[in-house]
Parts: sequence; structure tokens; C-alpha cells
Amino acid sequence: MSPYRNFSGGRFIESTSAVTIDVRNPATGQVFTSVPAATDEEATAAVEAAMKAQRAWAALPAIQRGDALRRLATVLESRAETIGAALAKESGKSLADATAEVIYGAELMRYHAEWARRIEGEVIESDNPGETLLLKRVPIGVVAGLIPFNYPIYTLVRKIAPALIAGNAVVVRPSNNTPTSAFVFAEAIVEAGLPEGLVNILTMSHDVAKTLCTHPGVGMITLTGSVSAGRIVLDYCKENIAKPSLELGGKTPVIVEPDGDLDAVAQAIIAAKTAHCGQVCTSAERLYLHESVHDTLLAKLREGFAARAFGDRAEDATRMGPLANDAAQKRVHEMVEQARAEGGTVETGGYLPEGPGYFYPPTLISGCRQEMEIVREEVFGPVLAVIRYSTFEEALALASDHQFGLSSVLFTENYRTVMRASDAIEAGELYVNRFPADPYQGFHAGWKRSGLGGDDGKHGMLEFTQTRLVVLKH
Repeated sequence: MSPYRNFSGGRFIESTSAVTIDVRNPATGQVFTSVPAATDEEATAAVEAAMKAQRAWAALPAIQRGDALRRLATVLESRAETIGAALAKESGKSLADATAEVIYGAELMRYHAEWARRIEGEVIESDNPGETLLLKRVPIGVVAGLIPFNYPIYTLVRKIAPALIAGNAVVVRPSNNTPTSAFVFAEAIVEAGLPEGLVNILTMSHDVAKTLCTHPGVGMITLTGSVSAGRIVLDYCKENIAKPSLELGGKTPVIVEPDGDLDAVAQAIIAAKTAHCGQVCTSAERLYLHESVHDTLLAKLREGFAARAFGDRAEDATRMGPLANDAAQKRVHEMVEQARAEGGTVETGGYLPEGPGYFYPPTLISGCRQEMEIVREEVFGPVLAVIRYSTFEEALALASDHQFGLSSVLFTENYRTVMRASDAIEAGELYVNRFPADPYQGFHAGWKRSGLGGDDGKHGMLEFTQTRLVVLKH
């Protein structure tokens, strides 16, 4: 019998369905447990529990909500290794990295707790004498949070912490690839003494997820996922005109100007591209190299990619770990083969490894062109497409000529070049001489098909509020 149960109404519930979801260790490909798949009735009950809890929660002074978030952060830290152990097994991360993700989530929780005294409205001048306009920021109600597999604990906190400090309740659907850490996280919610029904965590099929998201009690749906998943969520939002907040696909362009330290740039690119096997929405996917440094940097990258070991991180934490599942491994390899067919040169990697697990080698492809699939579509794996350019204007145009606009990266020592990029790049983020790390006091928001709304910082917190205008005659 599975030790994992859905968490609803402040307790772990025995599912009324015999349907379960198998969870595999991606480093071995083996099923190590199964989790219950919630029924339509259980999803509905979770929303109803959240609706009940939200009314009392919103009535509390925000400072008390902040105190509760700080308690939860402390419990998360005390349970970091336990939650991290579940996360490592379901994701293929090392125990150290998985534990660090939990601790970073606790830090993010504390950050949002500090908004308790900073949720501000406005006082607006009226056109009429003896009258004042007050614009208040108030909770939305119940938020449905759809969590991805790549950073399941950090993203869970990224969704629930701002929702809670703003006075909402949440129902979370973790990824079916990585649900066990979310259930261990739920134990921390109980220990921290959060009100029953305020946070609910249930695994479910796509059909039941629709039941959750289209429930009339859900006022907002927040998703981190693919563009195709974002389109589905927008359809869900139409049912009740729920508010969407979508962080979707990315295809981060990296522009390398000729004035950089090429050894440092190469090391940064290799580390960023192979982090979590490239399964990061802001991971480098398109590398634009100035013609004067193209051959030199390509050689450094070829050597570094070829030397980067991969395998089970439970055995050796220095290795690059696996992709999420069999489908991801096949898709990545198909995209590499398509790049070959379109004229790209595979400098290193580009093969399906033998043995268990969903591994793929770090793969570098030179001679790419803007119209190739490997340049146009998100890989979400350890594959980097290289394109040569002649002028910065050309590189900037190529970097912005894309359906995605999440993050972008520029390596240069010229402040004029930096300012030109900051004025013109068509992306929600520009990182200069470093790779993305989503500072949680910033605002992580995509342009174009990379999403609607955003996460982090003041603006990410305000996503979880709505406004009420009070016209006060006095």
C-alpha cells in the first residue's frame, strides 16, 4: 500500500478511487511507488474546503498571515532533508541539490511573509467636492496551482506563498512525475498549524484537473508549464472567467560579444546548460557567437561538453542527472536527429545512451540556422544550438526573432552594448555576464508565448490580488 495520500481539508484522505499514478525514479526508470489519483468529487471537496478556509484567513490581519508563513518556513527547514530525499528519488537530483531546493523555498516563504505590512492600495482625488476614492487590494479567493516537475518544491512555494500572504487559499496539483515531495511537504503544513483547508494538495488525471480548474469557486489558475498546457489552462479560465497566471516555454538566447573572458564564458555556459539536464525554463538554448570568437569558444565548449559526465546522481552527485521520463528522452533525441537532417553538425553528444534511466549526453550542435527546429522550438534538455553572427545588431535581431520571450543573456564588457540590449531585447528578463537564477525580489515574467502575468517580487505578489474601488462621500 502506498504511504502517500492526498491532502485535503487539513488531513490526509483515503481515496475513494482505486486508480493510482505510478512514480518512477528517472535515474533507473523503475517504478518505486504509486500515489492515489483524486476523483472529481475529491477535487470538488478540496475547493469547497479552500473556500471555507479562505474567508476566515482573509479576515486575519496580514501580519498574522505573515507569522504563519514564517512558522511554515521554519518547519520546512527542519524537514529539508526528509522532503529533499523524496524529491531526489522522484526527480533524479542529488540529495544535496534537492535539500537545497527545499531550503531555498523556505527563504522564499520568508520573503513573501514580509509583504504583510506592504500590500498597498491608493487614495485617488475625486472630481467631486467632499469625496475620496479608495482603491483597495483584496484577495481573489481560491487559487488553483499547477506545479511542474523540474523544481516541484520551489515552484510550489513560489505559488502558494504570495497567494497566502495576499489572503487566498490554494488547491495544488503537483506534477504526476514528482508528486511524493509535495505530500511530504503537506506534513510540514500540518506541523506549522496552518488552518485546515487553507492549502490542499492532490494528484489527479487531466480530466480531474479540469474539474478542479473549472469549479466556480476557483478565481485564479497559476501554471508553470508548456505552451500547450497554457492553452489548456486558458480554456479552463474561460469557464468562469478565472484569472490566468502563466509561466510557459522559454528558448533563452545567449549572445557572446568578442570582448568577454572566453574561458569564464565557456565554463558558465557548460554549467548552466547541464544544470538539471537542461530542464530549466531559462536554460541556454540558442547560443549566438560573434564570428571573431566563434571557433575559439566552440572548441572550448566542445571539450567541456564532452568531458561532462552524466549518470545516477545518487551514486555520484557531480554527474549530470536524467531527463524526467522516457517521452522526454525520445523527444530530445528526435530533435537532435532533425537538426542533423537540417544540416547541423553535432560536435559532441547526440546519442541515446545504453542502460537504465532517462539520460542524454550534453550535446553541442554547430552550424545552426535561425529557421531550424532546434532553434525555433524549446528542447528542455542538455542540447545547445550554436549560430554565428557578424554584428551586434544582427545578433539582437536574431535573439528577438522568436515566439518565446522569457529570459535572455548577454556577455560583454561594453556598457553601451548592455544598454542597447536592455532597450531592445524582446524578453521579460536580460541577464548580463551571468545566467538566470530568478532573484525572488525581481519579477519573472515572459513575453509573447512565454506567458501571462508573472512570479516573484512585489508584482508577482500582486498577481494574487484584485482591486476594489470605494467611492467615499463625506
